[in-house]
Formats: sequence, structure tokens, C-alpha cells
Amino acid sequence: MKDVSFQLYSARNFPPFADVLSALGEAGYTQVEGYGALYAALSDEEIAEFKSGLERNGLAMPTAHFSLDMLETDPLRVMQIANALGIRAIYCPYLMPDQRPGDAAGWRAFGARLQAAGRPFRDAGIDFGWHNHDFEFHALPDGSVPLEHIFAGGPDLSWEADIAWIIRGGADPFAWIAKYGERITAVHVKDIAAKGEKTNEDGWADVGEGTLDWKALIRALSETSAKYFIAEHDNPSDFRRFAKRSLASIQSY
Repeated sequence: MKDVSFQLYSARNFPPFADVLSALGEAGYTQVEGYGALYAALSDEEIAEFKSGLERNGLAMPTAHFSLDMLETDPLRVMQIANALGIRAIYCPYLMPDQRPGDAAGWRAFGARLQAAGRPFRDAGIDFGWHNHDFEFHALPDGSVPLEHIFAGGPDLSWEADIAWIIRGGADPFAWIAKYGERITAVHVKDIAAKGEKTNEDGWADVGEGTLDWKALIRALSETSAKYFIAEHDNPSDFRRFAKRSLASIQSY
């Protein structure tokens, strides 16, 4: 696997980002994935400066996260940022607990809401979809799970599948890859430490150092529509260590 991306959220605790981009370029990355807080409030001039920083370090940003609020209330600005940074796929990443529906109908309505939010971006040729955490796999009163209904309500939604969060949600990633593989356009490649280990890093591990069978997962994902594979760690104590180890592991699969 040649073009591995790096989710910049993994380095949010290690500013400045100019140094982060330099370290990633030196480590051998060619792509990064952005997250909303990184650029949502930047001016056009600051966006251009950030773009220059990417280019200086041999990096592109083909994928990015934007909050649902910004996608719905300021789609024009999202489009401007996407065009300025060369973003070709946008994923909505999260829904706060107090906003989450409690039944199947509510989740289908949420899927329809995402479908509507993504329309201007799809019309512009930009891929648009949902990025999962664990709550989408927690059973509803009728025994179904939210992700099924999100996709039912949003028939055109792509999926950025975060495999480790699927597992933390108590689900089988291979079953979900088989069921919705045609929707998967991006994958978060992250790992889970053995029970009781890496507690200072919230139980996450560098890719290849944890419990996930990434060799088999990559094989299964190769049968899907996935274009982007993004290394992520939600709370690394050393982002450079995580970046280097994870890139080497992913490229070996």
C-alpha cells in the first residue's frame, strides 16, 4: 500500500502544525486528513499558508472532517476550504450524545439529514459520507443498530469506516465490511492495545502493535471501494513514534 494518510487529529496535542507537517513528510507520508477545528476558523490567507505548508512537505489533503453544524449552516465556506486545500472527500465525524436518537425512526431521519447536508458537495463531485465511532453499533430497543438506519435514510452516503471503533462498539468488522463494502471509500487504520495496556493512551496502540489483525482486514478491505487508508491514534503520547511505526506496519500488509 503506497499512499497512506495521517489523521492530523492524532497530532493535535503537539503544536505547531508546521512542525507536525514537516515530521510527517520526513516519515514518508504523502497524505493527511484534516479535522474541523484545524481549519474551520481560518481566514483565506491562513488557509493558503496551510496549503503551502502541505506542499512544502510533499503532502496532499484528499480527505477531511467537517462538523455537521458547519456542513449545514455554512456549506459555501466548507466548499471554499475544500477547493483551496484540494479536498476530494468530506466525512461528517460525530454526533454529541445529547443529540443522538433513541429509536430506529430517529436514526433513519438522521441519515436523511446527512443525505441532505451532503447534496451540494456530491453535486460538486466531492465524495460525502459518515465516519463512525462505537455508538452506531449499540443495539436499539428493537435489536437493530443505528448504522443500519443511517444508511437506510441516506442512500447516497459513503462510509469512512473506523475499524477499531466498530470493535469497541461490540461488532464484527468483517461482517460490516462485507455488508456495506460498496459504501466504504475511506478507512481509519488504528489499533487497540491488549487489555490493561497503554492506559496512558486510552487503550489505543500504534498500528501493528495492538490486537487487530490488520493483514486480514486490509485483505477484506481490498474488496471494497476504499480509496484512502488513514492512520489514526486518538491519544498518542508521541505522535512521531506512532506515525513512523504505523506507516511501516501498514505498508507491510
